[in-house]
Amino acid sequence: MWLGAVGLAPWHWCHARSHPPVKSAPFAAPALGAPCPPLVLHGLRALFFRNPPVSYASETRRRRTFAIISHPDAGKTTLTEKLLLFSGAIQIAGAVKGRKASRHATSDWMEIEKQRGISVASSVMQMSYRDHVINLLDTPGHKDFSEDTYRVLTAVDSALMVIDAANGVEAQTRRLIEVCRQRDTPIITFVNKMDREVRDPLDILDEVERELGMPCCPMTWPVGQGKSFGGIIDLRTQSMTVFQAGSEKRPEDFEVIPLSEADTLRARFGQAFDDAMESMELAVGASISWNHEQFLAAKLTPVFFGSGVNNFGVQEVLNAVVDMSPPPGPRLAYQEVNRQREERTVRPEDSGFSGVVFKVQANMDANHRDRIAFVRVASGKYTPGMKMKVQRTGKELRPTSVVTFMSQRREAVDEAYAGDIIGFTIHGGVQLGDSITDGPALQFTGLPFFAPELFMTVVLKNPLRSKQLQQGLMELGEEGAIQVFKPDAGGNMLLGAVGQLQFEVVQHRLKTEYDCDIRLEGCQYTGARWITADTPAELREFEGAYPLRLAHDAANTLAFLCTSPYDVRLAQERFPKIHFHPLREHAGLELQGA
Repeated sequence: MWLGAVGLAPWHWCHARSHPPVKSAPFAAPALGAPCPPLVLHGLRALFFRNPPVSYASETRRRRTFAIISHPDAGKTTLTEKLLLFSGAIQIAGAVKGRKASRHATSDWMEIEKQRGISVASSVMQMSYRDHVINLLDTPGHKDFSEDTYRVLTAVDSALMVIDAANGVEAQTRRLIEVCRQRDTPIITFVNKMDREVRDPLDILDEVERELGMPCCPMTWPVGQGKSFGGIIDLRTQSMTVFQAGSEKRPEDFEVIPLSEADTLRARFGQAFDDAMESMELAVGASISWNHEQFLAAKLTPVFFGSGVNNFGVQEVLNAVVDMSPPPGPRLAYQEVNRQREERTVRPEDSGFSGVVFKVQANMDANHRDRIAFVRVASGKYTPGMKMKVQRTGKELRPTSVVTFMSQRREAVDEAYAGDIIGFTIHGGVQLGDSITDGPALQFTGLPFFAPELFMTVVLKNPLRSKQLQQGLMELGEEGAIQVFKPDAGGNMLLGAVGQLQFEVVQHRLKTEYDCDIRLEGCQYTGARWITADTPAELREFEGAYPLRLAHDAANTLAFLCTSPYDVRLAQERFPKIHFHPLREHAGLELQGA
C-alpha cells in the first residue's frame, strides 16, 4: 500500500452548468432598401431547407443522468429498486439477498453478485418519470471496485448519496464525494434506514458538513426513529407523511397531514412530534437557505430522510432528481487542427452525434459471449443505421445491436439523445475511453486509470486452456475489471488490482464465463508506474537497464513494475528524463505526473 492514494488530477471531460440557447448565425443581408437578387434568394432558400439548423435542446432538457453512491450496505441497491418501482419501470422490487433467494435486485445481474448479495459491477437502468427520461447508474459500494465507480461518475450529471442513519458518513463515502467535488458534480443526500435505531438527525447533518465540507439544506425531516418512527415532515409542502411499514407501499398508500393541523399531529405522535419540530427549526436556522445555483456548483446538498426498504421517502427523492438535478451540460473535447490540439466545447443540443465509452462489460449474456460498450451520449441524436467512427483507430463502428438497459434486460434503441446511456454490442475494436462520433474527430478525456497496489501471478491449472485464458484476460482487462500486465521478458501474466476482492471476482468469472480454472499466487511486485520518455533513445536506454521490470497492460501501455518505493526513487535518479505516472487515461493515454 506504499503507493498510497494518488491525487486526482482535474479531468477534462468536465461539466459546465450553463446552458445558453443555441442561436443560428443570421444570413448576411444586402444593404437596407436594396433588392436581393432572385438567384441569391433561391440559393439561400435551397440551402436552408436542405440543411436546416438542427437543435435537440427540447429532448436534452428532459434528460436526467445520475449515479447512486454510498458506502457498502448503506442501502444503495435497495433504493435503486424502489426508484425503479416508483417510476413504473418494474412491477416488483427485488431485495438485495445472497445465497438462494428466489429474487434478486434488478441491478445485480452477475452470478457472483447474486451469491454474495453485493454489487461488484456498475449497472445502467433507464426509466420514464413525469415526462422525463431518467438514466440511473447503480455503482459498487465496495472500495475494491472503486475504479468502476470513478469511471461511472465521469458519465453522470449528478449523484445521489445514500447514508446509513446509524453509521453516518463512512470511509468510502468520503472518497466518492471527493471525486464528485473534483468534477463539481451536484449531490443529493438521502439518509436511509430511519425505521431503525439511528443517530440524531442533527448529528448526521453536522457530520456531513464537517466531513465532506459541504453545507446541508434539509428538505424533509424525520419524526422519531426506530420503533417510534412516525414519518417525515416535508419542509416545502409543510406537511407530514405518516410512516407505515411495508415493502410494497406506494405513494398513494401513505397518509399526508398538513402541519397546520398541529394539534392532530401532537395528539397522535406526542412528544416525538414536538421534538421533531424543535430540532427541525434548529436545523433550518443553522443551515443556509436553499440556493439552486449553489447546488449545481456542488457547494450545497439537499438532504432527505426515509426508509428505502419500506418505500418511504423515496418519491420525494425521485421528484428532487427531476426538479433539482441538471440536464446534460456542455463538455470539453479535443480536436486535431493542423497537427495542433485544440479545445472544443461540445454542446448537448448540437446536431452532430458524439459519445464516449465509459464502461465495457463482457458476457452480460452468457449464452452469446457478447461484449457491451456503454456509451454516454454527449451531443446530437443516435438513430439506427447511422455511420459512426471510433476516433482512436479511425475505423467505422458497426455494432451488431444498440440497446438501452434495464440492468441485464435490454431493448433496441430507436433514438437516443445527449445524457442517455446506450450499449453497443461489439466483438472488439472498442476500449474504455474511446470517443465515437458520426463526423468530427473529437476526443473526450477524463476516464481515470489508477496504478494498482496489489499484484498476483496467474497460474493456469490446465495448460490446454491457454487460448481461453488469453481471451478472458484480454476482455476482462479491456472492461477494467482488473489490470492485466504481460511481462516483456515473458513468463506468467500478472494481475493488478486496488482491492483483494477484485482477484476473487476475476478468478470466478474466468471459471464460469471462460471455462478457465486458474490459481493465483503471490509475486514480488507491490506497485506499478506507467512510463514515458522525452525521446525514443532515452526510452530504449531505460528498457535496456530494466528488462525484467517492464510490462505492457491491456491498452499496450508500457509500465514499470516495482518491489518497493525505493525502486521508483532509484530509477528516477538514474534516468531523470524518464517520467513515472501513477494515473493514466483510458484510450486517450494522457498520463498524469507523479
